[in-house]
Amino acid sequence: MSANPFANAMAQLRDAARVIDLDPRLVTALQTPQRILAVGIPVRMDDGSMKVFSGYRVQHNDARGPFKGGIRYHQQTNLNEVKALAFWMTIKCAVVGIPYGGGKGGVTVNPKELSMGELERLSRGWVQAMYRHLGPWQDVPAPDVYTTPQIMAWMTDEYSKLSGQWTPAAFTGKPIAVGGSAGREYATGQGGFYILEALLAKLKKSPRRMTVAVQGFGNVGYFTAKLLHDAGYKVVALSDSHGGILDLRKQGMDPEHVMATKRERGMIGGMYCVGTVCDAKNYRAITNDQLLALPVDILVPAALENAITEKNAGRVKAKLILEMANGAVTPEADIKLFRRKITVVPDILANAGGVTGSYFEWTQNLQGVHWTEKEVLSKLKPTMIRSFNEVWDMAAKHRVSLRQGAFILGIDRIAEAMKLRGRV
Repeated sequence: MSANPFANAMAQLRDAARVIDLDPRLVTALQTPQRILAVGIPVRMDDGSMKVFSGYRVQHNDARGPFKGGIRYHQQTNLNEVKALAFWMTIKCAVVGIPYGGGKGGVTVNPKELSMGELERLSRGWVQAMYRHLGPWQDVPAPDVYTTPQIMAWMTDEYSKLSGQWTPAAFTGKPIAVGGSAGREYATGQGGFYILEALLAKLKKSPRRMTVAVQGFGNVGYFTAKLLHDAGYKVVALSDSHGGILDLRKQGMDPEHVMATKRERGMIGGMYCVGTVCDAKNYRAITNDQLLALPVDILVPAALENAITEKNAGRVKAKLILEMANGAVTPEADIKLFRRKITVVPDILANAGGVTGSYFEWTQNLQGVHWTEKEVLSKLKPTMIRSFNEVWDMAAKHRVSLRQGAFILGIDRIAEAMKLRGRV
């Protein structure tokens, strides 16, 4: 089992390519990013000192349209991780049928250690270093782990200064006041919810009695948990990077109350609180490893890569996995889970609501219009359900997992574009 996410991504590519006997020239092309940018970003710190942060942008493939993908700020971010994420974005955009290629960016930094001023200077510095390779028709970044709408606003402003004109379509995930889209904040979770509902309908299972455990309580994990709770699912376990909480009675927790505790204490903690009243009797603290092995109906990994590996896949008791984090399930774990008849909805489908929401924002910016939240959701739902059905049918046709079905669907579409453009 490889801890290298790019090696895992390439293993997924090879597995899908074997099923459809893909032209080796296309395999080679998809294994190699079109451009890799690695830069040093000098930032003046508040104490007057200077630090240089490592920044990256990998532009994987633009056969179907401009490069598209988030920028993450994380202390463990490295080039192999960004290469993998860029590759997955290429496949993901093709799976949901939006006119984008794939890219990804990052900075090796712990953003929690920076002041707001330092964070702004770092964000503007990233744009200054990458500017020549960005733009609405070239590469359109978005938020990712530990990047926010405010950071996108700074980056859009910096790009606009350098280009000499206001260019809101250069970035997505912005606040509504500067060209953002209604519904974009929770589009990833909303898309995952639509996909899960479609899957349960195929399996003829009632969602209202299902228990759920969600690993990761950032934007994606929180909104996914909230949407499931509001729809009647029983969210019995939640966790963040510090650990989690388990509902011993399995009656379900309200993620809003858990988020209130997280905002107050900086972590979820080991008890369930509503206002100032906390219940430590019916809830207990658990680790992230324990959460992954809980006897729940649905497991939602929504944190970082390599959550479910060859080592712990055998301990997973859930029958359905909704992979909301990129690369949360390794290829070796996929094989074990498939053999155990555990259904995995892959990241390139499950969390594609985010990039679809970004596409809607970009479209509005280019046209100079603003859609209501109702209009956005009316476009998001059919896109996600159509994509799920296409992946389901592809997996059934080739008698493979949903992940391989999604890869085959995406690769077919990318290959067609590359052939038509004369790239292979």
